[in-house]
Amino acid sequence: MSMQFQFNSDSSVMGTENVAERIEAAVRQKLARFEDRLTRLEVHVSDENGGKGGADDKACMIEARPRGGKPLGVTAHAAKVDDAARKAANTLAERLERHFGKGDKHRHEPRPDKVM
Repeated sequence: MSMQFQFNSDSSVMGTENVAERIEAAVRQKLARFEDRLTRLEVHVSDENGGKGGADDKACMIEARPRGGKPLGVTAHAAKVDDAARKAANTLAERLERHFGKGDKHRHEPRPDKVM
């Protein structure tokens, strides 16, 4: 079963050429090693202050849905939508590493905050 990819953006971000294709390619490349363990990736990009401009006003939220697990979401901000997407994909890769890493370990040591 292949992973679905869904891209959403607000109207102020869509002015740039091929933004959806560029971001999908970058996100898929960064998260390729998890693709067989995910059912879906959803990417939302937006310009948080519309036409006004400003530093780090582009946001990228990525939600990953692991097979049989709860969705994991991250959001990143940057001056350019591509940079926000790259930052979000990097953060999500780290979170997925931890998420799937847990399942790969055979020993289950209690987390320090859960010790009685």
